[in-house]
Amino acid sequence: MRLTDDQLAEYEERGYLIIRDLIDPEEVAALRADLGRVMRLDTAEVTKEKSGVLRTVFRVHDPRSPTASPPFATLACLPRILGPAQQLLRDDAPYVYHSKCNLKEAIKGEIWQWHQDYGAWANDGVRKPDMTTALLMLDEATEIGGCLYFSPGSHKLGRCDPELDTETTSYRLWTVRKLDVVAAMEQIGDPVAIAGRPGTVVLFHPNLVHGSGHNMSRYSRWHIYTVYNRVANRPPTRENARPEWVVARDTTPLRMCSDDGIVRLRHAA
Repeated sequence: MRLTDDQLAEYEERGYLIIRDLIDPEEVAALRADLGRVMRLDTAEVTKEKSGVLRTVFRVHDPRSPTASPPFATLACLPRILGPAQQLLRDDAPYVYHSKCNLKEAIKGEIWQWHQDYGAWANDGVRKPDMTTALLMLDEATEIGGCLYFSPGSHKLGRCDPELDTETTSYRLWTVRKLDVVAAMEQIGDPVAIAGRPGTVVLFHPNLVHGSGHNMSRYSRWHIYTVYNRVANRPPTRENARPEWVVARDTTPLRMCSDDGIVRLRHAA
């Protein structure tokens, strides 16, 4: 799959691009089934809220990970997703910087504070925001369910000076300071809700300001994130780096797989 000139222009202008129904129901079912397996593992890659509710499953794309998932490894290499990522990065051989599966449990699902992903990744040593994230909705994303909110065009403001929030949730997150968020909204307008059906994919820039609220609905929902980076943009090896389940050490370029790879895995099981 290749993005059109209009789609590329929309991404450059708004900082994100929504592609509806890119992943079909059978593929969504296969991904959900294997996620049900790995979410029960007792490993550092599976993180929980202070309340004990599951929050995130990391590193599902990596075959060396305790949470390795063949369907998710295949997802990262599907032409429908990898092809657009290659276009946006202007690089035919990116690697996966990290992958994660975020759960917003019904009623109890916590917020994700306003942040830019590159706020943390620059601290990891990534030199440039030459990265893109592919978000896949495995469940219906709704406003009452705590869907993401994007601040369109905020990626053009560059990286804001981040601050580490260690108190709001159990996950230590480099956030955008309140005054900077308000200033960005005053300059470029109010955020928009990113709602959609299962199978929707959203590509977005690492400097895009985004966040999400509590899940106030009776439905839990999963969002899957695959982050692509240029090999030339990989962070340097250094002491006290964040764990491999957050910052991949394997920077082997991805190889495009068959577009029916997830379905083939499911039928072979």
